[in-house]
Amino acid sequence: MSFVKVEKPRPHISLVTLNRPERMNAMAFDVMIPFREALEEISYDNDTRVVVVTGAGHGFCSGADLTDGGRIPNIDGLTVPTISLRAMELLDDVIMTIRKLHQPVIGAINGAAIGGGFCLSLAFDIRVASEAAYFRAAGINNGLSSTELGLSYLLPRAIGASRAFEIMLTGRDVDAAEADRIGLVSQVVAGDALLDTCYDVADRIIGWSRVGVEMAKKLLWSSLDASSLGAHMHHEGVAQLYVRNLTGNFEEMMRARKDGRTPVYLDDVSQKRAPQQD
Repeated sequence: MSFVKVEKPRPHISLVTLNRPERMNAMAFDVMIPFREALEEISYDNDTRVVVVTGAGHGFCSGADLTDGGRIPNIDGLTVPTISLRAMELLDDVIMTIRKLHQPVIGAINGAAIGGGFCLSLAFDIRVASEAAYFRAAGINNGLSSTELGLSYLLPRAIGASRAFEIMLTGRDVDAAEADRIGLVSQVVAGDALLDTCYDVADRIIGWSRVGVEMAKKLLWSSLDASSLGAHMHHEGVAQLYVRNLTGNFEEMMRARKDGRTPVYLDDVSQKRAPQQD
């Protein structure tokens, strides 16, 4: 049985499903390694413009698999401390792979996102939740710390420091309604409408310039690491000039607006010139 499924439900959209529902799609290495590999392959699939990630069954991802963590590759001869470091690096790589993906990634959060599953959801560019979704920073509930896989970095930036501190230190559940209210997700929909809603968001993104979307994703993530407003504005300006001067997208938009049609962005400098009339 494959623990990760990849499908093409609509043109230019790849759906990746964590497929171990009997374990609530827990983050065993037998799941996370093929998940990372699937994402790396999709990143270079130039037909895919947007990626949607969800979980099979009633849960999105329940975090660490406390029963069977799966096999960690390439650890022969290593001691437990080093094996632990390698294990954490593998999971960290999943988060960073999502961030580096060329395409925007929409998380279709269909149920519980607990512990590492909460961390995973925060790596997505956009999160859409079903009414059954909820989030829990479960490390604190297990006598550990909730600081894992970037959670203490990403959560304050998503919802503000005070709320993040309270959620991470109390270990309480954040249901879908609260997640929507505090900006943890972009919207909440009925469970049977979740994937179609994500596909509709993806279709809107697909209508824009590929390079414009990719640069926007890079700059939005870069803003979280910016040392200052001035430094980030410089990067934004370079990105805008890059797309403006090296493609004919702006000129195509102007022509389309004049013609009363939908623009077709080719991300090509040749499109600066108006098409020849017969």
